[in-house]
Order: sequence, then structure tokens, then C-alpha cells
Amino acid sequence: MARSVNQVILMGNLTRDPELRSTPSGQNVCSFSLALNRSYKDASGEWQEATDYIDVTAWGPLGERVSQYLSKGRRCLVQGRLQSRSWEQDGQKRSKVEVLASDVTFLDGRGGSDDGSGMIGNGRPANGDGDGKPAPSKKKNDVVIDDIGDEPINLDDIPF
Repeated sequence: MARSVNQVILMGNLTRDPELRSTPSGQNVCSFSLALNRSYKDASGEWQEATDYIDVTAWGPLGERVSQYLSKGRRCLVQGRLQSRSWEQDGQKRSKVEVLASDVTFLDGRGGSDDGSGMIGNGRPANGDGDGKPAPSKKKNDVVIDDIGDEPINLDDIPF
């Protein structure tokens, strides 16, 4: 039998604060929705803006972190898979396709601005160290030369 691929990567803004609930068995589950903005040209060649709204579910510790660190308007990147479910409500059959998150990367800083101090889905700071501060950035024109021995480096010896 041929294998299938069910993998989704989405980046957007939360449309509402995450909702953390517990199942009767005590498992935590967090629900939130992402707004995904896109641009396209219509039949007349004019650019149009459209927004898609996607529901996301995160289970267990991942859901707890999403609930703790994300709020309405914050940007995040969600990796996961599509999942469909159906149920009956008031005699009507209902169905829904949602994303079951396996990882959520927080893209905004703690204050909601994009200052590079976001947390990644496993609770580590995005820059890999433990202080949550952004990594020092290097400007395009910065010349960085590391000393690799006792002899000074002559820039004329570099062939490029």
C-alpha cells in the first residue's frame, strides 16, 4: 500500500486567546485559531487581500505552553497534520478539518513586538541560550576576523 503524507506548516496571527481545557481523563488540550493573510491578482489584474482562518489544537505540555505564552494577535508558526472529525449536533451532521499541532514556534517577543526574543515550542528561547535575550546581530558591513594562531592575519593573503 502506498504511503500518504499529511504535514502542515502555517504561519499566522492568533485570532483569539488560546482556550485551555482538560479532558475527563485529565489530559490538557488547547484550542486556538490562526489568521493567514495572502495576496493574489484578480481577473482584472488588481491585487487583492484575503484571509483564511484555521483552527488548531495542541495537546498536553505543548498546549499548556501555547496557552501560557500566546495571546490574541501574536504571531506563531505551527507544524502538524490535518485531522478531520465529524459529529451530530441538534440532528445535523457536522464536520470540521483542523490542524493537530506537533510543534508551535512563538515568533513575537514577550511584549508582542518582533524583537527576536520569542520562545520556541519546546520552551527554549529562540536564540538557543538560556537568557531569552536576542542573539547579537552582525551587520552586513561588519568585518569579523578570528585569530587562529599566534601569527597575525594579513588581509592581502585572502584570495577573495
